[in-house]
Amino acid sequence: MNKIKILGVAAILLSLISFQTYAQDDVALLKRAEQLHREMFSIDTHNDAIVKYTHPWRPDAGDRTQVTFPKMKEGGLDAAIFAVFLAQGPRNQNAYDSVMAYTVKEIDFFKSYVAEHSSEVGIAYRSSDFWPLKRKGKSIVMFALENAYGIGTDILNVERLYNLGVRVITLTHNYNNDVGDSSRDTVVEWKGLSPFGYQVVEEMNRLGMIVDVSHTSTETLYDCLEHSKAPIIASHSSVRAIKDIPRNLTDDEIRAIATKGGLIQVATGRWCLSDLPREQVNISIFCDHVDHVRNLVGADYVGIGTDFDGGGGMVGFEDVSKMKYITVELLRRGWPEEDIRKFWGENFLRVLREVETISQQINL
Repeated sequence: MNKIKILGVAAILLSLISFQTYAQDDVALLKRAEQLHREMFSIDTHNDAIVKYTHPWRPDAGDRTQVTFPKMKEGGLDAAIFAVFLAQGPRNQNAYDSVMAYTVKEIDFFKSYVAEHSSEVGIAYRSSDFWPLKRKGKSIVMFALENAYGIGTDILNVERLYNLGVRVITLTHNYNNDVGDSSRDTVVEWKGLSPFGYQVVEEMNRLGMIVDVSHTSTETLYDCLEHSKAPIIASHSSVRAIKDIPRNLTDDEIRAIATKGGLIQVATGRWCLSDLPREQVNISIFCDHVDHVRNLVGADYVGIGTDFDGGGGMVGFEDVSKMKYITVELLRRGWPEEDIRKFWGENFLRVLREVETISQQINL
């Protein structure tokens, strides 16, 4: 055998040994990740799966839904915030009445579904509900409204939503509404929150609802930070320093949210993570965004909001059954378990408890 062939065989053997070592490491990391998910509390703070549960006749419902309760179990995810998404429509009273009726119907439909599957799922209305439900082995639902367009101009609708079980309101979607300006609208209408929007934030503080600034303009975000007595979150946003789109957060916005004790819940999906071809956008790129937030402001202020069934997902993370593989990647990057527990749920529970405490203080 000549020297070149010997070198070639040696290279192949080394690559096989390296692959075997890598595979063994992966198995060990996955085992550790699965143990962590059994022990800790985990939550995804944003998905759009409700409509697929409540409209099973839709062609995109069923097995193609990215979030199901069996898939949550498989992925090691305890809880998820299920959002009723409201597409923007006309801004008049008839439209507002219509979208509020739609919101009530969707939540009632989903509550009926949960009641039919009460052995496997429960609804959380307060921070104190999560751990007892996890200990019973149940998947956990909390409700959100995506787009305060549904509130219209009636402040009483905020309490109506709270009484339905909504605990998070994403103030805008892609267009301005009567609460404030959106990051993607081409028109500046309010230069941040509207006068009515300030009332909405106050009412959310009073009731104990989380103010969510994903989709809002920078000015709206800063108005919320200045006016809210409680921490705010971005339930599904990523890092603009890595992918420069208006929907993502600047470093200054990330710092400002963290300074007030809030959360940046990193979204998934090529749209917010990378300009690379879709087939190259994977968990590692998502974790680059997570690491950026952690390095910038610390592990106390970062988590995950997948945006599944609304544009989320990537290679190796196609649905909620793959959640534990994010933990594998964080372990591979050297994250201590303390920070991983914060990322997955402790941070969110801290914020929700503070929102609830402030609500109690306001109502004394």
